[in-house]
Amino acid sequence: MSQTFQVALQKTVDHSYEIEIGEHLFPALLKDLQQGLVAGVSKYAVITDSTVEPLYGQPLLKLLREQGFVAELFVFPAGEKHKTRETKALLEDQLLERAYGRDSCIIAVGGGAVTDIAGFVAGTFGRGIPSLNVATTLLAAADASVGGKTGVNTPVATNLIGVFHQPRKVYIDLAAWRTLPPRELRSGLAETIKHACLADAEFFVYLEENMDKIISPEGELVLEPAVCERIALQNCAIKYRVVEQDEHESNLRQILNLGHTAGRALEAVSGYTLLHGEAVSVGLVIQARLAAKLGYMTAAEAARVEALLCKAGLPTAVPAGITNRMLVDKMYTDKKVRGGRIRFVFQEGIGAMKVFAGGTYSTPVDEETVLELLEEMRC
Repeated sequence: MSQTFQVALQKTVDHSYEIEIGEHLFPALLKDLQQGLVAGVSKYAVITDSTVEPLYGQPLLKLLREQGFVAELFVFPAGEKHKTRETKALLEDQLLERAYGRDSCIIAVGGGAVTDIAGFVAGTFGRGIPSLNVATTLLAAADASVGGKTGVNTPVATNLIGVFHQPRKVYIDLAAWRTLPPRELRSGLAETIKHACLADAEFFVYLEENMDKIISPEGELVLEPAVCERIALQNCAIKYRVVEQDEHESNLRQILNLGHTAGRALEAVSGYTLLHGEAVSVGLVIQARLAAKLGYMTAAEAARVEALLCKAGLPTAVPAGITNRMLVDKMYTDKKVRGGRIRFVFQEGIGAMKVFAGGTYSTPVDEETVLELLEEMRC
């Protein structure tokens, strides 16, 4: 005869944190640490990539040490193709070799790839240690500053291996945007446009009217301070409203995947020669045209989405070297796939999302319909 023992683990956990938006925020970070933002920490690990290291990694390390903090720098090669399990293991081995333990805190300094992999390390090292994010790109400010999703890519799929790990605080440094190549800034604009598409028609109009105050048609950075601040705040506010209701992506949070069913697939099959935002831009066009085809938005609304992406200097067509078959096959690795069927989330007009039967935000779309749409886009 067997017996059972009930392990009751119900608890309430407060994962709240603050996002500070401004310019040159290292002094604010140091002050926060001095005032006990992260308790019980004796060592800090600054994790960054090879591009950000000389710009922000080394300067932050110097400041930390000058203020008496024990800190070391951990650097991995820049680029989405290095956001892998192998890189995560290398960072973990380096932390262990330098005697980091559970009394450590990770400070991630960089773009989305850095905050993704550093957050994943923080979520599993010592079964979870605190972390801070210093977002140095518009993409990180738009996509990685709220929500706590971390992860790595594999040869099969992107971001399917990871954990939810909320940082203790996020710093969005607008001054860092001036150091970005235009292509990187545009990549962040894709996620910004995505947020407007899914939740804020007024913000969409604001972007239509103010895109030239961010970047010129010739690709020169303009970055008017008031516009940058508005963009940073709106990105955080829109994503927060979603994550607050669905921290672990059980349903509503799927809407943040707008444009990503095709976008993530395109990013992978391009061998990461396309930046994340560039691939998402094409994915947004694909979902908008599919939405118009399926009656969820008008052709005119879909055209506005495409026009705004073009105004931002982003690609809107699948590259010639990638076949429709290649792209669709890769879509089957998307995390929304259920029962072997590709699923999309769709806009309902501009500024709202389509809700399907049972209150779900994603719906299966037949492969033939997707292939037909992709063929039409090439005409």
